[in-house]
Amino acid sequence: MDLATLIPVLESTIRLSTPLLLACLAGLFSERAGIFDIGLEGKMLIAAFFSAAVAYSSGSVWIGLLAGIAASMTLSAIHGLASITFRGNQLISGVALNFLASGLTVLIAQNWFRQGGKTPTLTGNARLSEWTLPFADSLRDVPVLGPIYSDLLSGHAPLVYLAFALVPATWWVLFRTRFGLRLRAVGEAPEAVDTAGVSVVGMRFAAVAICGILCGIAGAYMATGLQPFFGKEMTAGRGYIALAALIFSKWRPWYALGACLLFGFLQAVALRFQNIDLGAFTVPVQVMDALPYILTVVILAGFVGKAIPPRAGGEPYVKER
Repeated sequence: MDLATLIPVLESTIRLSTPLLLACLAGLFSERAGIFDIGLEGKMLIAAFFSAAVAYSSGSVWIGLLAGIAASMTLSAIHGLASITFRGNQLISGVALNFLASGLTVLIAQNWFRQGGKTPTLTGNARLSEWTLPFADSLRDVPVLGPIYSDLLSGHAPLVYLAFALVPATWWVLFRTRFGLRLRAVGEAPEAVDTAGVSVVGMRFAAVAICGILCGIAGAYMATGLQPFFGKEMTAGRGYIALAALIFSKWRPWYALGACLLFGFLQAVALRFQNIDLGAFTVPVQVMDALPYILTVVILAGFVGKAIPPRAGGEPYVKER
């Protein structure tokens, strides 16, 4: 595969891995605090709808982004109330939110726009524009490095650069700040944190809120950057792939980046190389579409090894009296 063929695949990898990375980091904050969140898919989906709908109505993609974050945080608040305040089963709460978002988005979209559960196509300021990095045009003719800089690294939506910048930021917050130390401790030994005078409930709600913000950004990018509209079930299981990437990365930010890039690359290959002719037979397009999900299962089953989640993950905390 030459450079001219490789760069478009890698460029698609960056775009496709962005929502996975944001959702994976969202789950990282939540699960490090001991709150398992199966509802990443639902948060992304409802954020995608409201960001596209509000961006179309207001003509501003940034107002749409705020609407998507608000919608995602609403589901996060529901999940927090169910799993933290009322000590309900976290997995059931997350699954319920996924079903709620799946039905609610189509119902409201059909009621508002009458287009079969999708929004109108976004144009102009209602969708994310692409950023051209400095000197991208002048360096384009430089051998090897020019195309990499101009065609691969430049020309992405601002939320793409934000997503990749959040990886070192997440590492620094979790492993170099007092807030991160407390958040990780809440997921491992909440009783010790409580004894030290730190609110376990407050820390877990903070983690759930961060999760909602990041899922909101991920959903908004999908509907205003990756595609210029919202469509029914457009997340297509990305929330679950993000959870798989989180387990694959063993709840570490830098490993999460690598896992999401890997899954994004598999999706990019599946989209670009379809109906492959092997001479004796042609690989059906359905096989290529299923390839990322199949390899996700294979990778998790055979190459991850033992992934140990936070010790207090999934368990409601009951304060001793």
